[in-house]
Amino acid sequence: MAKKDIDWENIGFGYIKTDNRYVTNFKDGKWDDGVITEDDKVVISECAGVLQYSQSCFEGLKAYTTEDGRVVTFRPDLNDARMHDTCLRLEMPTLPEGRFVEAVDKVVKANLDWVPPYGSGATLYIRPYMFGSNPVIGVKPADEYQFRIFVTPVGPYFKGGAKPVKLKISDFDRAAPRGTGHIKAGLNYAMSLHAIVTAHKEGYDENLYLDPATRTKIEETGGANLIFVDHDGNLVIPKSSSILPSITRRSLHVVAEKYLGCKVTEREVLLSEVEDGAFAEAGLCGTAAVISPVGSIDDHGKVIYLPSGMEKMGPVTQKLYDTLTGIQMGHIEGPEGWVHVIE
Repeated sequence: MAKKDIDWENIGFGYIKTDNRYVTNFKDGKWDDGVITEDDKVVISECAGVLQYSQSCFEGLKAYTTEDGRVVTFRPDLNDARMHDTCLRLEMPTLPEGRFVEAVDKVVKANLDWVPPYGSGATLYIRPYMFGSNPVIGVKPADEYQFRIFVTPVGPYFKGGAKPVKLKISDFDRAAPRGTGHIKAGLNYAMSLHAIVTAHKEGYDENLYLDPATRTKIEETGGANLIFVDHDGNLVIPKSSSILPSITRRSLHVVAEKYLGCKVTEREVLLSEVEDGAFAEAGLCGTAAVISPVGSIDDHGKVIYLPSGMEKMGPVTQKLYDTLTGIQMGHIEGPEGWVHVIE
């Protein structure tokens, strides 16, 4: 297929309708075979479980064109595993073994002419999601579900390079200690919207959430995990049972340890450590941007500036970014199974 006539180097990070999507339905205790369809409309009851009690979850990953022309995804098996865990927590049916990756492959193949060319800076964003679809009026799980995947080409998250972001310590809690912070449920993101809109109005890029029990420990932001680099160049990753297990963060752990020779520690990180200057660099990590460097953190008027500055990524963060994206784009040989080729 011929590539779509798109100015790939200048598209933004937003939704563009593509030709095909994947749909499968769960009914009477089993999933159907699933189909690729051109129909982008979702038709459900006004009383559907997702509309009444927010029973929904999602994932996010990307397809890339590598330098040698292959179309690949990055560690889709981990997205599969995370959605599986999310479904169990939300009393939703899990997909049959292998179906998630198979469906991702099918929908990317069906939209190959929408996969941006190598070197354009753009990628194909893949959004798998599931929701309760039958009428539910009593508070209980739905009986029927729909799982869908759509794709959309997106430009680089940062145009002209990643400038360090400004965070603020949020007065809101992101997740309860034994709640749903560790899964990718839609409801987690709904409750964060007021906080992020408020932060933007106040001139910040994101919120930094503390643990709700003591409000002394760093957790994550509204849409990404956090990483820190100490003054010896070692990677320190905040640890908490309510942090979402980011696939990018877990990959950066391996990259830092195996490729860059850094010592990596996953532990509780105190806000006081950040205030006392324990770290030279910090970053947000996730699918969209890979790493967004942090320049400053505002704790109710007390501004903490990272030594790496407000102009560019710190040196260790830059190496982490370059190595991980190098693996994704095929410049660097990655660990076995990380790069999944769409045959």
